[in-house]
Parts: sequence; C-alpha cells; structure tokens
Amino acid sequence: MKILIVDDNRDFSATIADVVQAQGWEAEVRNSPEQALSLLQKGAKEIALMLLDIEFGSESSMTGIDVLGRSIREFPNVPVIMISGKGTIEMAVQATKLGAINFIDKSTLTNERLVGVLTAAMDRIKSGTSDEDKRRIMESHGIIGSSQAMMDVADLVLRYGRTDLNVLVLGETGTGKKLVAQALHAVSRRAKHPFVTVDIPNIPRELFQSELFGHMRGSFSGAMENKRGLFHQAHKGTLFMDEIGDMPQELQANLLLPMEQRGVRRLGSVEVEPVDIRFVSATDRNLIEAMADGRFREQLYHRLRECDIYIPALRERKEDIPEIVEYYVGKHNKDMGDNKSVSPGAIDYLQQYTWPGNVRELASTLRVAFQTMSNDELEVADLHRILGRTNTSIPIRTAQQAPSAETQLRSTPTSSNASDDTEASGSDREKIEKVLEKTAGNVSKAAAILGISRETLHTRIKKNGIDVAKFRAV
Repeated sequence: MKILIVDDNRDFSATIADVVQAQGWEAEVRNSPEQALSLLQKGAKEIALMLLDIEFGSESSMTGIDVLGRSIREFPNVPVIMISGKGTIEMAVQATKLGAINFIDKSTLTNERLVGVLTAAMDRIKSGTSDEDKRRIMESHGIIGSSQAMMDVADLVLRYGRTDLNVLVLGETGTGKKLVAQALHAVSRRAKHPFVTVDIPNIPRELFQSELFGHMRGSFSGAMENKRGLFHQAHKGTLFMDEIGDMPQELQANLLLPMEQRGVRRLGSVEVEPVDIRFVSATDRNLIEAMADGRFREQLYHRLRECDIYIPALRERKEDIPEIVEYYVGKHNKDMGDNKSVSPGAIDYLQQYTWPGNVRELASTLRVAFQTMSNDELEVADLHRILGRTNTSIPIRTAQQAPSAETQLRSTPTSSNASDDTEASGSDREKIEKVLEKTAGNVSKAAAILGISRETLHTRIKKNGIDVAKFRAV
C-alpha cells in the first residue's frame, strides 16, 4: 500500500519516507502542492493515504488546506492526515471539518507516534466499509441499489458526510436527491440536530427573506410578532435547499453574505445572529449553463458546490430495478398485510421501460399496481394497464418477449410523421403554458389541474423548453 508524503522540507520528507518503508509500505514523496495534485490526477487509486503539510513556502500559491479541500472534492477515496510545525487547535478543527482523518504536530512527533498513527489509519482503511455495509446504510434511508454507480454514490455520502463541506446534489427529478441529502445529514456530526428543508420554488418572492432569515414584529405589514427563519431552525444542523436551480436570479444575492458569515439578520433588525449550518442543495438544472446565461450567480454556485454528488438516472442503472422492486414489494406487504409478488415477466418489463420519472415514478407505479391488481402476482398486463395510459408505445409482452433494438426503434417517431409530432408538441406546450399562467408557475398545482404527476409535468416542461420562472409573480 502506497503512502503519499507532501512536505516542502526535503529532510523531513525523507525521514518520514524511511519510517513508512520500514513498516513495509511504499512511500511517494512530493515537495509541493502542485506536484502532489498532479500525482493524484494521474493515479489516485494507487494512493492509500496522504500525509500533507499545512504550510508551504512562497514558491507555492497553495496551502495544505487548499490541497485538502481539492482532494476531498476530486479524490474522495484518499484519506488525509495533516501535519504541521505550527499546529494550532484552530487549524486542527478546520482540517477535521474539511475531512482530514487526523492532525499531527511536528513538534511532538516521534517515530513511535508516527508509526502508531499510520498503523491505525491503515488498519482503518483495510477494514473500511464493505459494499454490503454501504448498501445497508443507504437502504436505511430509502436509497436502493447495489450497482457500481450506487456504490460510488454511497462512497461519496460517507466521505462527504463526515465533513462540514457544502454539498450540491445533482440528478434528474425523481432520482432521490432529498434522500441522499438526508443520508449525508444522518452520517454527519450534526445528525442529532435539525434537518430543515427549504422548498425553493414554493416560497413567495416577497416572503423570501422573512421565511429564511426571520423578521421582527412590525418590520412589515402583517408582521405581528418576532419570527425565527429557517436558518435559525437549522442551527447546528443541516439546511437542505431543494430545487436551488429554480431560485430567481434577483433573490440569489440574499444568500451570499449569510452563507459566508454564517450569520443572519432578521428583517427589521440591525443585529447579526450567528448560525452554525451545513448547507446541502439539490437541483435537476444545469447550473453551468444557467451561469453562462446569467440566470445563476457564479459566487453562489461556488459556495453551494464545495463538493458534489451526481445521482444517476434509473435508466443508467437498470440492474438495480429488481432490488428496488423487492424493496417496495416487502414494504407493501408489511404495511398492508398482503402477500404480493412480481412475476419474472413483469420484472423484465420494468427493466425495459425508460422511467422518465426515475425511482419516484417506479415506486408510484408499483404502489398503484399492488393496490389495484386482481391476483397476488403482478403481471405484465397489470403494468401495461398503468403505464400504457401515458406511454402507448409500450408493447404488451411476456417474459420471453423482451423488446429488441428493432422494436424500440419502431416505437420512435420517424421523419414521416415529424410534422404531426411538431403540431402535437406545440399544442402540448400551449396547454401547459396556459395552466402555468393560471397557477402563477406553481408546478404542483398545474400538475393537479392537468391530472398528471408532478414528475410527468416536469418531463413535459423540459421537452417543450418551457421556462417556468416567467410565470411566477414578481
């Protein structure tokens, strides 16, 4: 196992390397932050542990804390032990919050102590969380799947969860972004404190500051008493800002100072009240494009995304579908006292469907199917009865009739009916826009009026290129 030693003191680095090699481990020495990051970019998988100095000379523009922050974001599977000749409690706290697993003061370092710290760290790495343990941890928060893609998500949840870094959770609607945010909170040091959700699209613009930061009595018409905002409620815990990409551009600046200063000022007050908050945000929007278009502030993006987690769409991990189905079958049978099961043909059918609404749509489909099916075993016909209402291209088939590539191509509109599709798309866009105008951009209310799920409406909004923000009241 290879240990990376990063220190600009060449004599000290050589001494540490000798100790490392004497214990039977390999040593890699780099004398600048830039050299260390270059090595990690080429082969982080070969590094079992990094010993990282905090202070570097004027030849480098980076500090060890800078390297630690980048390593946590870009190479989260490489544990880091910080070392310093001028160690302070503040440095140790900062390094630990960023994700370092230990902090060593050079002035008190002996060979015996170094061997003890390294041995403990390497033993911890060897006995690291197994995939089965990760799967159980994630499942306890309703996140189901054993695919490599989901094991990678679990790795990041456990790695980032131990830090105080702000996390941006990315993924399509219905992939489970809030569940991942809750898992991050549950494995963090803040787990015993509040997890507070801010539903960004549903906060009226005129009440935004009052809802988040609170207000004093008499600060505006209707403010009859002092109020604590959501930032106050999340003190010492996690503030989860859901659908952050939907925040109007003119409101985004309101978050910058409170996030930087870790303090809020209520409307009508001149006093800044300190808050200790870890921020987790989620969006299904492309914030890079939004920044380029001037719809999302770059400063806010960088504050929100100290590190990120991407949750793959269900169509990208179809091997997880049988496990997800088993989970929801068991949940239904326990809750309803039933003995339902799913046929192999139905499992095959579910794995062939594209699931635009992702796991949320699959769970909803199963819930409806279990409560309306005639027999105890779910069959293909039961699923087609439910899914076929919104997707008539799904063929009814048996377990032996999995769709071929040719079948899937036939269900895709060809150029011969392109004009009909364009006309239908235009009609669909007009209908959706009229309802959004009526509901002032409230997607949930619009979905209810249209008689479809919120996820389906989101999919159709994206397909038609509709900007929901323009329908919301200023």
